[in-house]
Amino acid sequence: MKFFGTFILFYCFHFMGASQCEEVTLESLTNTGPFNVSTMREGEDPIRNGPDYNGATIYFPTNGAPPYAGIAIVPGYCGVETDIQDWGAFYASYGIVAITLGTNDPCADWPAARAVALLDAIVTVKEENTRSGSPLQGAIDVTRFAVSGWSMGGGGAQLAASIDPSLKAVIGLCPWLDLNGFQSSDLIHDVPVLIFTGQNDDIANSADYGFMHYESTPSGTDKLFFEITNGGHGAANSPNLADGETGIYALSWLKTYLLNDPCYCDFLLMNPSNASAYQTNIECTDINDLSEQIQLPIVLSPNPAASHVLVSNNSGYSKVYSIVNGHGQLIKKGLLPANCNKIDLDSIESGTYYLYLGGEMFRFSKLK
Repeated sequence: MKFFGTFILFYCFHFMGASQCEEVTLESLTNTGPFNVSTMREGEDPIRNGPDYNGATIYFPTNGAPPYAGIAIVPGYCGVETDIQDWGAFYASYGIVAITLGTNDPCADWPAARAVALLDAIVTVKEENTRSGSPLQGAIDVTRFAVSGWSMGGGGAQLAASIDPSLKAVIGLCPWLDLNGFQSSDLIHDVPVLIFTGQNDDIANSADYGFMHYESTPSGTDKLFFEITNGGHGAANSPNLADGETGIYALSWLKTYLLNDPCYCDFLLMNPSNASAYQTNIECTDINDLSEQIQLPIVLSPNPAASHVLVSNNSGYSKVYSIVNGHGQLIKKGLLPANCNKIDLDSIESGTYYLYLGGEMFRFSKLK
């Protein structure tokens, strides 16, 4: 039997002191987040011209809630800024300032040079925090930055974390390091690292490069390896690849480690649908010991339901849920964070369904 469905993620925010949770669908995550995005470009706007890179664009939210954390993203060998620019607008739409950049010599700057370029780009974003007239003046959290890169840029992102331990997160997009000159000490750092790689990558193959990055990073460092089914060397160059799971996992990684948002960590423990290989050592504090969870009765209402169902989830723990139709087909799957109780049904046709949540099963009817 073929199973299909829509993965759902939730994000939390605070409004007038009360924690709220909003459902974020796969479709919305692979497009844009809740914030409007604007840009500043080197040569067009008076942003700093960093000496260790060539050309840059700063993507920033215009209606978010500062101070904003930031991320710098660099392309790979002989690559250009546009190779990875989709990530800039995507992150900014979720409240993270992103700077995408080019290199001084695209076909000669090896990973070590790209590491320096990433760190130099972070300096540029930090200076916007104090530049008079900048739309980001006073709006940058200068203590919260991450790095990311594709191919040699991904190797550079790992090296940047070894250079600057104050970084909060690394995201490698099919990362490459010179295996002949590689030293295991190059990857000794405690900055949480997410590694994307392609199953069919013929430039930085998964075993020798992608998984090597995962294995060589110390066991005490939080890390996750996501090999994209049938993916090539550009398998993670945009947030809408792998049916949008590149964007979902990258955003969840930054929300968890760059922004310290607990609402996203549990999702990282779910094996991606588009992964030919997946491994992680992370643990989310609210699910560390399932045996200590208080098992409270779960109640579903209304039934029949129209636009949504409400379920009790007051145990203080996140719960994965699934909705299956009468033929056993998975229609929807998601993560219900602690103390959130609304599951949207707008995308589901009328009929009879089964909800699986917290080890219990509920039969309910969906109205037109």
